[in-house]
Amino acid sequence: MSLSQSLQQKLLQKLSPQQIQLMKLLQVPTANLEERIKEELEENPALEVTEDHEDGMEDGKEEFETDEYEEKDGSEDDYENIDISEYVNDSDDDVADYKLRDDNYPDADEDRTMPHRVETSFHEVLLDQLGMLVVDDRTRKIAEQIVGSIDDDGYLRRETASIADDLAFRQNIETSEEEIESLIKKIQTFDPAGVAARDLQECLLNQLHRKKNGVRSVDMAIDVLTYYFDEFTKKHYDKIQRGLNLTDEQLKDVINQIIKLNPKPGGDITEVNKAESYVIPDFFIANNAGKLELSLNSKNAPDLRISEGYKEMLKEYDRGSKKDKRQKEAVLFIKQKIDAAKWFIDAIKQRQQTLYNTMHTIMDYQHDFFLTGDETTLRPMILKDIAERTALDISTVSRVANSKFVQTEFGTYRLKFFFSESLSTDSGEEVSTREVKKILSDLIEGESKKKPLSDEKLTELLQEKGYNIARRTVAKYREQLNIPVARLRKEL
Repeated sequence: MSLSQSLQQKLLQKLSPQQIQLMKLLQVPTANLEERIKEELEENPALEVTEDHEDGMEDGKEEFETDEYEEKDGSEDDYENIDISEYVNDSDDDVADYKLRDDNYPDADEDRTMPHRVETSFHEVLLDQLGMLVVDDRTRKIAEQIVGSIDDDGYLRRETASIADDLAFRQNIETSEEEIESLIKKIQTFDPAGVAARDLQECLLNQLHRKKNGVRSVDMAIDVLTYYFDEFTKKHYDKIQRGLNLTDEQLKDVINQIIKLNPKPGGDITEVNKAESYVIPDFFIANNAGKLELSLNSKNAPDLRISEGYKEMLKEYDRGSKKDKRQKEAVLFIKQKIDAAKWFIDAIKQRQQTLYNTMHTIMDYQHDFFLTGDETTLRPMILKDIAERTALDISTVSRVANSKFVQTEFGTYRLKFFFSESLSTDSGEEVSTREVKKILSDLIEGESKKKPLSDEKLTELLQEKGYNIARRTVAKYREQLNIPVARLRKEL
């Protein structure tokens, strides 16, 4: 097989670094944008937050002072054609004033208190309680290893033998499974109740044993979870009632005792889903006498500008008559940093404009909902609808809708909440699937819990209201709403 060379022409679409940067910034929610801007400020000294900086970059001016450093090695020609006219022109407002704040940021926004939280982690709570146990250093290290093996939801899913191996290999501590089990029993007495259980059954039983003070219903609940746990999870109450010879009233008391227990003892103080535990809205929509007003979160972006010190250094270079290689190398570096700063500021400005235009289009499209807060007024809306109205690409709209929130007088919503498919009614009208889900949720909420509605019955009721919908579609919507089947919704 011979080797050969050939020429080929190809048409390629390639994203520029600026476009890639913009796409990444569009996906960043307000809660993380400040951190992203801080990273850029640290990496690029030519970028700064607008403030009154009197000292500037005095130390950098010495780069342009004439000294004895001069090299004439023939490479100086590489720096002869440095054009800095656009950087030293005082009339160039693009460099002098890069303001990101406009009318979309109301002054009242400054007074809004942004949520934040200071917390103690779940494992820190357990370690604090461990400190109250009177044990020697070796035993404490074993107990700390056990606590460190507990998952964020409060369960100890690591095998006892594996914990022993971890101690042997990592801390050179020899121990037995019996000793570890003994410490696990002590840790299971910590708060919250049910912590360090190996499975749900043990977790619930540990909580019941703490409540055991001669209460008959608690004793019966322990028997149910010990001998009929599978039947209880599947709500086969008739088998439990026959097996333990319980009356209807006793069974009801037992179930009331069990449903009050916490299946995830670490859930109240853990860091599970920490990013979703609090929300910082990206947009605010206010109803001003029937007129909707949209504003961006003022924390979305600070006022950024090009460093005055860096621009002054370029002017100093331009005024000087003697330009050696060292100065010209510094000028090239400064130009690169200023260009990078301008690109970043442009990306932030374009991000803000894209966010505002997209949200404004969504607000106009779902105008009735933002006026009333009634989910049944939501119109069918997909990404393509917004993309066509904003003249943006569908992928761009998707990036805007991802991880963004809007605060209204009716609550705070994800932008994805407003997107839904359409469904036809008997009259031929297209309605949002969100409307159907809301009606479905209302029907289930108003049902008799002693005789919950089956999917077939729900389908009939929706069809009576004029919605052409199949039973499997009702089942799909019910699952999307995290609503269990009728048998699991049944109560005594």
